[in-house]
Amino acid sequence: MNLRPVAPVPDRSVLDRLAGQLVVSCQADPGSPLRDSQTIARMALAAQRGGAAGLRIQGFEDVGAVRAACALPIIGLTKTDRADTDVYITPTAEEAARLGELGCALVALDATGRPRPQPLAELFAAVHAAGALVMADISTLDEAHTAMTLGADVVGTTLAGYTPHSRQLSTPDWLLMDELRAAGVPFVAEGRIHTPHDAARALDHGAAFVVVGSAITRPDVITSWFAGALRGE
Repeated sequence: MNLRPVAPVPDRSVLDRLAGQLVVSCQADPGSPLRDSQTIARMALAAQRGGAAGLRIQGFEDVGAVRAACALPIIGLTKTDRADTDVYITPTAEEAARLGELGCALVALDATGRPRPQPLAELFAAVHAAGALVMADISTLDEAHTAMTLGADVVGTTLAGYTPHSRQLSTPDWLLMDELRAAGVPFVAEGRIHTPHDAARALDHGAAFVVVGSAITRPDVITSWFAGALRGE
């Protein structure tokens, strides 16, 4: 008898656990004084102590360190520079599957309309086969519709303003959130959410939950906001 291994079933209940809650993105760019996986893990524990219900973590090593230190659900992603595409967040099915295998509850990936090395459907299938849910990072309503048609479990406003065909704003794209809510597309608010007021407002605009990164976990960026304000910028 030829028995095929049974693929794990993604746990959709995590979306219920995160509903209305804060997810903290704990990341540090190369060259940052915080660029160390154990530092990222401690940052995740601090976020948990402050009331975070989930975490957004970049890279296999950081995901492993955070998983070992903290029980909160993880939205995992990679950031990979490639010469053949502008897609940067989890561009390949191999990376997406590995994040699921490492125990990420959701895998975030670029689902914009930009040329990509592999079809979105392949990435979504790889994530689901690894037992995780797909968070499709989009920049427009049309991209959200495409992602949901292909099988995304939720979309994120993460890339709004970061593609040439999306609205270029210095604030969260509140109009995009309203468009997603009106269209019945389940979405996560992420991107340029700098204050508790912004986070609460995102829920009012229909977000399932809210992801905040720089305003909580990047002291260099926060410092630059204050320093710039004092310079009159």
